[in-house]
Amino acid sequence: MTELKQQAATPDRTDPLSGRADDQPWQMSELIEIMARLRNPDGGCPWDVEQTFATIAPYTIEEAYEVADAIARGDMHSLKDELGDLLFQSVFHARMAEEAGHFAFTDVVGAVCEKMVRRHPHVFGSAVVEDAAAQTKAWEDIKAAERAAAKESSAESDLPPSALDGVPAGLPAMKQAEKLQKRAARVGFDWTEAKDVLGKIREELGEVSDEFQGENTDMGRLTDELGDLLFACVNLARKANIDPGTALRGTNLKFERRFRRVEALLAAEGRAPGQASLEEMEKLWVQAKMEERAESGK
Repeated sequence: MTELKQQAATPDRTDPLSGRADDQPWQMSELIEIMARLRNPDGGCPWDVEQTFATIAPYTIEEAYEVADAIARGDMHSLKDELGDLLFQSVFHARMAEEAGHFAFTDVVGAVCEKMVRRHPHVFGSAVVEDAAAQTKAWEDIKAAERAAAKESSAESDLPPSALDGVPAGLPAMKQAEKLQKRAARVGFDWTEAKDVLGKIREELGEVSDEFQGENTDMGRLTDELGDLLFACVNLARKANIDPGTALRGTNLKFERRFRRVEALLAAEGRAPGQASLEEMEKLWVQAKMEERAESGK
């Protein structure tokens, strides 16, 4: 029995994760090793082993959104966890790439380090920029040169160059719209001021309204006009230097907060939303709104 206890207490020196002290900080190399262990067909996790770039990609996107949600909520504890989950996604993809002979996590780190140094010549070189606006322009110029160089060596090299090259088709539609608008603006195709976009929004809203005037709404045309209206709203946010996704996320949180308050007020009466009329819920919504304003001092 004593011999068995001694064997159990002796760390397995072939296991790089064994023998760790409880208060010992985890290292990046250990996370990489954990991922390798999970992906090992011999004794690893069956779920992790069968994953591919395509099957993991949705989880990567989900983790990025959860990071943004934690930030929007001001929840630093959750942000720590979500950043870890997002980091793990990078390690997961890098591990699969290493297994396929493409690149390893160290190559990922090297690539981003080189990119940051290259795109900040005013920090790591002799270039001089006057302010943040000048730096943003310099950053975009460097990125444009990188895209042009990458295109020359890609399958798209025979296509004529465009200011819109490099905007990923898989981006969320709102972010893609914003990027397309920014690219077009860089070559002069843009509104002069933010207020100029308001006229376009009114125009698009009128066209959406027109689609509801007939007896039979053409859903194809309505979809097209709604898309134009949303595109114009993204344009307005961009010209006002407001991230449209952040703005909408804030409104989503506000809606959720107020609706939950409506539910709580109804629950205090022993009712659920389905047992209340629209007029009753609207009155409670206004109450929730006024309570928020009173709490914020607005």
